[in-house]
Amino acid sequence: MKKVGNHKSFSKIFFSLAFMLTFSLTAFSQDAAKGKEIFNTNCAACHKLDAKATGPALRGVADKYDKEWIYKWVKNSGDLIKSGDAQAVKVFEENNKVPMTAFPQLSNEDIDNILAYTSEPAPAAAAPVAGAPVAGKDGVTESGVSNNVILGVLTLVMAMLIVMLFLVYNMLTKIADAKGLEIVKKNRSLMGLFNAYAKNQFLVLVSAILFLLVSAYFAYGYLMQIGVDQGYEPVQPIHYSHRIHAGDNGIDCKYCHSSARVSKNSGIPSLNVCMNCHKNISEVAETTATEEHSKAFYDKQIAALYEAVGWDKSLQKYTGKTKPVKWVRVHNLPDHVYFNHSQHVTVAGVECQTCHGPVQEMEIMKQHAPLTMGWCINCHRETNVKVEDNAYYKKIHEELSKKYGVSQLTAAQMGGLECGKCHY
Repeated sequence: MKKVGNHKSFSKIFFSLAFMLTFSLTAFSQDAAKGKEIFNTNCAACHKLDAKATGPALRGVADKYDKEWIYKWVKNSGDLIKSGDAQAVKVFEENNKVPMTAFPQLSNEDIDNILAYTSEPAPAAAAPVAGAPVAGKDGVTESGVSNNVILGVLTLVMAMLIVMLFLVYNMLTKIADAKGLEIVKKNRSLMGLFNAYAKNQFLVLVSAILFLLVSAYFAYGYLMQIGVDQGYEPVQPIHYSHRIHAGDNGIDCKYCHSSARVSKNSGIPSLNVCMNCHKNISEVAETTATEEHSKAFYDKQIAALYEAVGWDKSLQKYTGKTKPVKWVRVHNLPDHVYFNHSQHVTVAGVECQTCHGPVQEMEIMKQHAPLTMGWCINCHRETNVKVEDNAYYKKIHEELSKKYGVSQLTAAQMGGLECGKCHY
């Protein structure tokens, strides 16, 4: 199966690093709002302003390189490297010699606007509500108890134990002196402790086993994350807001992804499906805008749709000049895994949100579930098979119900854990 949009490609990583360089000059008179719009369209897939994502954080990186050099680098870094420019060669080598895609379509003004946006000071953190615990924040547990209080209590307990041991040692020493007993001084140096430890075969064996178990635990945890792309959130060539379409406007998922009812794949909706509505919707309402995306931003995306499908808004007709849209695939299973949308959507009646999360709240579509084998198996173990008014399952349901002594059968009890169900 051919993968669409390799979000782990080195070119995208280098794309991120390259944009970091483009944002490195001061921006005094540029349009930061416009820069934010361009940033969200072109850069947000790999960058955040104040946190590392695929690429580094970009807040305040406008102080490193000459502006004219940045223009050349962004528009065609390959030519700049071939010319022998020392700075370009250095940046190229520092980033594993991964070539960067040229961006001649970005004007100097566009780059200046992005610089202005990334040079804005970070907003002040919102003050927490008095008395309300903040889950997941440093210093406060989910129950609202400060970590400092817990650490303080543990420190006090340890201090008390140390004092008690010291007192017991002094008492035993005095008793020994009173009885005229001689206390043999042992070698308490670091080497002495090591030698004593090395001679104790039981401690060495236990330590080795413990080390191997801990190493295996962390190695297993690391290896199990390979290929798991939960949270992957690529920016598409045309921004599509599920929040607006599936949320605010209540459009059924299967209106756009109609093949999910009858096919293995949910399918990528044709742009003609978009035009069913957008022939008459050339701009969004003012209330649609958010702090992240302005009305002008959304209107620009509709204009990009018109350009891709070849629609002349003024003449209200198709020009015949289309432009393919290279959508970036979000969910991708390994080639050896079989998954049928119609079996789950139509036969089982599984809602799209079960696997894809609250898509009606997502501005940018992301992978909600891990899509691992264990995740699928747990679902089969917990989900009852829908057999009402389904003649196909009637007989087999009656037989298996007698076998297991239950009125409802899970997908696992109906054979949902057999290897051949998903691997063929």
